[in-house]
Amino acid sequence: MSAAIAFAVLGASLSLNGVFRGWAWLVPAITTVCVVGLTLAVLRALRVHPVLTTLGGVLALLFILDFTFFRPESIAGFIPSGATLDTLGQFLKRAGETVVSETAPVSPNAGIVFVACAALGLVAVLIDALAVPLGMPATSGLGLLAVLVFPAIIKPQGGGLPGFLAAAVGFILILGCSQWFAPDSRLQTDNAHGTGQLKRSIVIGGVALVLGLLLPLAVPGFERGTFPVGSRLNPWGVSNGLNPMITLGNSLRNPSGDGSITYATSSTAPVYLRSVTIDKFDGDTWAPDDREASRRIGPGRMAPDYPLPSDLVRQVTVVDAGQFTSPYLPVPYAPTAVNGLSGRWSWDPATLSIRGEDGTTRNQQYTVYSALPALTSATLSQDNAKPTSISQDFIQLPGNVPDIVKNTAKTVTAGANGNYAKAMAIQDYLRSSQFSYSLQAPVQGGYDGNGMSVLADFLQQKSGYCVHFASAMAVMARLEGIPSRIAVGYAPGHATGATVAVAGQEPLPEYEVDARDAHAWPELYFEGVGWVAFEPTPSRGVVPPYASEPVAPGGPSTNLHDENLAQGSPTPPPSTAAVPPVAGPGGGPGAATGSASVLYVTAAALLVAVLAASPRLVRSGIRARRLRPARTRQTGAGGAAGPAPPPDGPVLAWTELQDLATDYGVPPVPSETPRHFAARLSNSAALGAPTAAASPSGTDDDAGQRAVASLTGDFERQRYGPPTPANTAADQASAAAVRIAAVRAAFRRNASWFAVFRADWFPPSLMSRWFQLLSSPFRWLGGISAAAARRAAASVARLFEAIRWRR
Repeated sequence: MSAAIAFAVLGASLSLNGVFRGWAWLVPAITTVCVVGLTLAVLRALRVHPVLTTLGGVLALLFILDFTFFRPESIAGFIPSGATLDTLGQFLKRAGETVVSETAPVSPNAGIVFVACAALGLVAVLIDALAVPLGMPATSGLGLLAVLVFPAIIKPQGGGLPGFLAAAVGFILILGCSQWFAPDSRLQTDNAHGTGQLKRSIVIGGVALVLGLLLPLAVPGFERGTFPVGSRLNPWGVSNGLNPMITLGNSLRNPSGDGSITYATSSTAPVYLRSVTIDKFDGDTWAPDDREASRRIGPGRMAPDYPLPSDLVRQVTVVDAGQFTSPYLPVPYAPTAVNGLSGRWSWDPATLSIRGEDGTTRNQQYTVYSALPALTSATLSQDNAKPTSISQDFIQLPGNVPDIVKNTAKTVTAGANGNYAKAMAIQDYLRSSQFSYSLQAPVQGGYDGNGMSVLADFLQQKSGYCVHFASAMAVMARLEGIPSRIAVGYAPGHATGATVAVAGQEPLPEYEVDARDAHAWPELYFEGVGWVAFEPTPSRGVVPPYASEPVAPGGPSTNLHDENLAQGSPTPPPSTAAVPPVAGPGGGPGAATGSASVLYVTAAALLVAVLAASPRLVRSGIRARRLRPARTRQTGAGGAAGPAPPPDGPVLAWTELQDLATDYGVPPVPSETPRHFAARLSNSAALGAPTAAASPSGTDDDAGQRAVASLTGDFERQRYGPPTPANTAADQASAAAVRIAAVRAAFRRNASWFAVFRADWFPPSLMSRWFQLLSSPFRWLGGISAAAARRAAASVARLFEAIRWRR
């Protein structure tokens, strides 16, 4: 049972692939679940009280977690100490930050892996408690469902087929261990199955099937696809806003245009709507720095804390946020004033990001006045001064920058003089034909996020969406000494064909954006000019005129919603000086995919091996439980022996003899008595009767026939005779194993190699039951159809009879 539970939990945990990046989390998870399962199995073998067994499983979980994650801080490596609790708090804090700020797949840091291992261990203990002491094995599926629901919520593609199939196989093994391996002496039949069990199984299975098909239609959140392999389960409904933590992938993969915003602008071209600035990078994730101490209340008059040139282009934009809900206000950059807002709003002088203090953007209609420097490539290329007007935070990088990122930045900017030339070299490289825009490749490749390891994988695979391109350019710019940050908001969107009247302005053309236009782009700082936006993402957004000469055309795009994007100005042909490709450490682009393929093939091979061996394992388990020596109950405080259990040993041994004969081609006939079946079996060639006298093994075959006779006598005495004393029942149970072994040895000596192989690996006694169980729904449906047809025919006959009678 413990092995089945461990297999089920670990099988369900395969669905976490895609929630965590890579497979580094799997080894500690396997260790944790296996140690807990082994502890429960040992305690149960020692016949420890069920409550103490469950507590022992919890203690084993605590010790293995302490040994795996807190060994340096623990006493003797596995006993918690005060330092262990301090480290535990840090792990939980790190796990919370990962959940809040990262997108799946997240980096498998120690904190989040610790939480996952603890959860899987607790699920194993819960399933064991439900299946064994409480005797409710069917409800153990709730624990497996809890494991499957989590990735179904997080991952856009759902829990995944491998995890679901492995969990289903494990659940079947749990049910098999509870039903097939443990015959219930309270049943009045001669085997482990009651007369109504098959009907109850059919009814329960049919109800579960109907609920599984109808429940997704009734529960909000099953937006599309079928749980857990279909689309993402979202119990909180469709998001109407843009998550500022760069969780853009789900918004872009959402085929429905939710969170629609309309705007009208005096600009000669559609504008980017900027919600929040992402400028703090710790190596694992980009995050916004709200700078609470320096924020100012009221966006009626705004100015940055860095100098701007006198030559500015001023614009007016009217925005209707509609149902879009976010604490951050989407505005074109750089706002100088915002009018018409309801509620209390603050803004950051360093980034000009506007945030609601007591409200959101929902149903807000406001006017934005903005001013931008008149930028050209000539003016930007002349500015090579080292930035001194802004914080050095915009140039800081963590110490875990991968070599591939450093080498790429160095190679791409080689020969570029000045910050503008370096910025253009990086943008041209990312927009070159080497890269492609794809929403699915990062999910399938396991690098959908924004940390350093994600960036390294992206530069190897050369396929991703705006988060990856913007993060790559921002990090490489910082490596070259250029301050950078990431803006999150919306690409320009598409024209609606309508106009909006604004006092003092000509009718302004209206544009619309929604969740599919969610976008991220880098901004680089140039002294005396300010923050300048670039567009490194191919096939998305609009390349600014100052950054479009020269630019190589973007690579192919797999975005499904390119028709909603505003078209940028045409780009000239690519330059003849191509950027040499940069090889990543440890192999080429297929290294990560190759290792993942090996893991998938190995997992599939193991699953096939388990499925192929399951008939033999189940049959061996049935035989072992049937022939287990009888136990006496211990009652009272002094442990005095109580009454023995019902003497069903001969019944179970007789059932095993019938199944063994079925496996070797001598199945029992329902109409014959036990004595007639024993006589037919003893005289059959399978037991060696016709050739026993002339065969060298005749003596051994006689032992098999004597064993059949003894088993038959014990069964008849138990079934038709007076009650058997407890000591006699124990002796019969002990002798039954020896007799069955003798009969089995005789069968194997007289059978062909194919018959032995079939009896060992695909025993007919077990396979016939499985086939009956699988075909029972079809027989049930056939019976219902036949009954309905008979009733319909009878109704038609009565109708015709009534018509004839009236005549």
